[in-house]
Amino acid sequence: MTSAEIISILDQKFGDRIKAKNLEAKDPFVVVTPTDLVEICRYLRDDARLGFDMLNCVSGVDYLEPDPKKAAKAGFDPHMEVVYHFQSFRNKHRFVVKVILPRWKDDKAGELPEVPSLASLFNIANWHEREVYDLTGVWFTGHPDLTRILLSDDWVGHPLRKDYEFPLEYHGIRGR
Repeated sequence: MTSAEIISILDQKFGDRIKAKNLEAKDPFVVVTPTDLVEICRYLRDDARLGFDMLNCVSGVDYLEPDPKKAAKAGFDPHMEVVYHFQSFRNKHRFVVKVILPRWKDDKAGELPEVPSLASLFNIANWHEREVYDLTGVWFTGHPDLTRILLSDDWVGHPLRKDYEFPLEYHGIRGR
């Protein structure tokens, strides 16, 4: 099944709940809201025509241009994206779903943006979501154990955010 056919099926089922789509991308995708994410991903998994039985990867991406001179030319407003890569072994196709979030919940610096967890649908989401939380600071609501997975529990901040400032030292150990 082609990406165009997958998008057509999603359009028929969810209509305007599919907020955007891009067939020209290297990995074609649709954009959905956090509110619709779980239902749409359940459909991707359970509909026999689609049968996406594998969540390959969950990534967090920070779209921020910290240099004010470059920000005007960047072509995007600052935001976060959570990107889900799905695969169907049975049907031999792949597809991507994106959720676009504000950099900070309710525009309050330090308040992490939220998206529902997919851990109840795909067991592997447990680890992937913990990594995204740890490194980019996206909070996965309903996650069974959203704790750091790569950094120490006492680490402050999320190092893959573009405005993150690495500490000069950690527990008396000097870096760089």
